[in-house]
Formats: sequence, C-alpha cells, structure tokens
Amino acid sequence: MHTAELIELSRSVNASIVPSGDKVILQKGENAQITQTLGGTYTVIINGNMFRIDGCDADSLGLEPIKTPAEGSKRPKNTEELNEQIQEQLKTVYDPEIPVNIVDLGLVYSSEPTEINGNWKVDVKMTLTAPGCGMGPVLQQDAQNRLLCIDGVEEVDVEIVWDPPWNQDMMTEAAKLQLGMM
Repeated sequence: MHTAELIELSRSVNASIVPSGDKVILQKGENAQITQTLGGTYTVIINGNMFRIDGCDADSLGLEPIKTPAEGSKRPKNTEELNEQIQEQLKTVYDPEIPVNIVDLGLVYSSEPTEINGNWKVDVKMTLTAPGCGMGPVLQQDAQNRLLCIDGVEEVDVEIVWDPPWNQDMMTEAAKLQLGMM
C-alpha cells in the first residue's frame, strides 16, 4: 500500500526514525503519508521525515494489524517444518527503505534451530547492506520477534555479522528483478 492521502494519527504512537533507528513518539493528530506496508510494518512520512511504525500499532493509522504466517500455523512437528516456518517468518521482515524482505536481499546467512526440552531455540546470523545502517537493531529485533511467534520457539538469538560482507550478488533473482536490477 502506498497512498498520497494524509492519514491523521488517531493516537500517539511509538516509531523509529528511518534510517537512524532512533525511537520517537509520533503525536496524535499528526498527518502521515504511508509509503510502504510490507511485512506488517508501516513506513510513513510526517513533515518530510520518514518513520517506521510497528504492525501492532496499525490502529494509530486507522488500519487493522496484519498477521504473520506463524500466527495461522500449527506447531512444527519436526526440524524440516520448523525451518520452513523460520524462512516464512523471516520473509516478513523488511528494511523500511527497500521493498524486499531480508531473506531475498541475502541478509540472512544462517538460521539454526536446536531442540531444548521439547521446545526450540533458533540462532540466526544476518548482516546489513551497510555497516552504518541505523536500522540494524530494529531489523534484528523484528527478526527475533517474528521467530518468537512460531509455536514452540522459546528463545531466539539474532546476531549481526559482517563476514562475509554483503554484496548485491547475494540477492535472489526475484529481489533483483523487483529492484529493477535485471
């Protein structure tokens, strides 16, 4: 969804400044223009500045929250099913400035589930498109939160790594096509 119309915030809401990632509170009554609604989060422009609003706060924009794939899924029975749900969930995490998910961007290097007492711990290694990306902690937390939505996942560790350095060759063909690189 991208809309030219301005939407008045119905309540004050927590947001992150894009691209720094700094936390702010947007005030009730401010007018927002939605520029991106991918992965259940909202990128908006208010007074010429870009902000990211979490999906759980969609009501502040007069919208219904978008459910993630895990919210409609059953508890995975085995590692194969869990790995499928992990990938589905990570594909709902988007950089607020790039309309491609972190998996297709090639930012996720590994995701390793470990069974612990009938539940799961998931260790993820991911990178960012640039070391100075202020949204890194936001994307890291978003990935962790999405994986904790999977039934049976009790613990998630998302580590930002820099080796190997990310480059555009790590993107899927679909991502390159979506970004006009093919």
